[in-house]
This record gives sequence, structure tokens and C-alpha cells, in this order.
Amino acid sequence: MLLPAFLLVLIYSYLPIAGLVIAFQRYSPLEGFLNSPWAGWDNFTYALSLPDTMNVIGNTLYIAGLKVIANLVVPLIVALLLNELRLVIVKRWVQTLIYLPHFLSWVILAGILTDILSPSDGLVNHVLTAVGLDPIYFLGSNAWFPPVLILSDVWKEFGFGTIIFLAALTGINPSLYEAALMDGANRWKQTIHITLPGIVPIIVLLATLSLGNVLNAGFDQVFNLYNPTVYQSGDILDTLIYRIGIQNTDYSVATALGLFKSVVSFILISCSYWAAYRFANYRIF
Repeated sequence: MLLPAFLLVLIYSYLPIAGLVIAFQRYSPLEGFLNSPWAGWDNFTYALSLPDTMNVIGNTLYIAGLKVIANLVVPLIVALLLNELRLVIVKRWVQTLIYLPHFLSWVILAGILTDILSPSDGLVNHVLTAVGLDPIYFLGSNAWFPPVLILSDVWKEFGFGTIIFLAALTGINPSLYEAALMDGANRWKQTIHITLPGIVPIIVLLATLSLGNVLNAGFDQVFNLYNPTVYQSGDILDTLIYRIGIQNTDYSVATALGLFKSVVSFILISCSYWAAYRFANYRIF
């Protein structure tokens, strides 16, 4: 039963690792892996010396970091609010509605956002003009593009995070709430002194594990929403690697930049799992 999964992982995850050799070559598809001349660390030096690289790394850290924070805070608040609902039917309907965007691809959501945020026909700008404000080109402004990325990512994913926190809330002993109620604690004090301390381990766990995604700002989302006018604030490592490798066919430099990102991500993931074990007693094995 494990053989098909093993073969898939072997073919698509482990065998391609051999292709990383081109990061140290002046790779030519005609000459192949064996005959392409070696370049040593030149591709890494060149990739990191590109005028856009440092700005792209900064964009990646900024966008990914805010996504990590927002995707922890918003689901937590929504879970706490849903936990206060006493109508089970309403609670389930809300859970279902907020969870639906998680199943939609960014190709579909990008089309929806493009229509909603259009400067001429978009719903948002119709509202702005109706109240006397000037329309905003959200997807063409370097000031507005990063907030659009962060808010749209939260809109898509906060339903999934909410379910995780709701599952953690079910593990809190109900007798604690009964004792607090007898002592005169209202719902707010129960939340502060019982609910939040009860789910601190899962909050710490999710926060530490998310450190490994600091360099993953969301290629699918950015690729489907960005354009050359917002490269300054919206270009990330994955999209830069795509343009260098696929559009410019500079495979060696793109592979070098991708390997650099992978090594840094591996270090961050290792640190996050150590922190998860240290502060949340979480173990992989």
C-alpha cells in the first residue's frame, strides 16, 4: 500500500535533487549536466548581487511575516467569537462559509479580486466614489498591493485556522467554566483566565511552526495578482526565480537562488521545530 506513495515521493521529490548541480555550473540544455562547465559559487554571487535581489528578499520577509501574524491573530479572534455562539446551527453555517475559500485556487480568487478591486468597475471603488473619495488602483499601487496580498490571504485561509483553534477549545475542561461562573466571573473574565490559557500550547505550536514559512510569501497568489508596476513592493523570491529561470532561461542563476532560499528555509524549519519542542513539547517522532 505504501509503494505508490513511495514512488511518487521518490520520483518527484528526491530524484530532482540531482538537478541542483546546475546551480554550480554554467548550464546549457544542449550540453546537459555532464558536459556543462563548472562555475563554482559564481551563480550565487551573481544572483545575490542583482540590483533587485535585496529588495525582493525584503518584500518576501515583510509579506510573509505579516501573513504569519495575521493568520494567527484573525483565526484566534474568530474562534473565540464562534465559541460564544449558543445556536449550533448558526455556528456550523458560519464555519462552513468561512472555510469555503480555502478550497478555491488562487487562479479563481485572483479573478474575483481583480473584478472587485477594479479602478473603473470594481465594487470597492464604486463604494469609495459614492462617499466622495477618489478611486484607488489597488493592484497597481506599490502602497496598496502588499495590504491586498495580506488581507486576501487571510480571507482565504482564516477559516482553516479557525477550525484548528475551535478543536483546541473543545479540549478545555467545562468544569473550569462552571467553577468560574459560581465565583462570579463573566464571559470576558472566563475568556481571559480560562479560554486563552487553555489554548496557549496550540498558539505557541502554530506560531513556532509557522517560522519555517517566513520565506514562502505565496507564489500562486502573487503570480496571479502582480504586474510590473508593483514589482517594487510585491515581487518575492519565488516570482523572481520564475522570471529568471522560465522567462529569461537562465537556469543556473535561478537554481542558485532557489537553493539559497531552500537552505535558509531548512534552517528556519529546524529552528521552528526545536522551538516547538522547547516551548510546546511538540515532537515529530
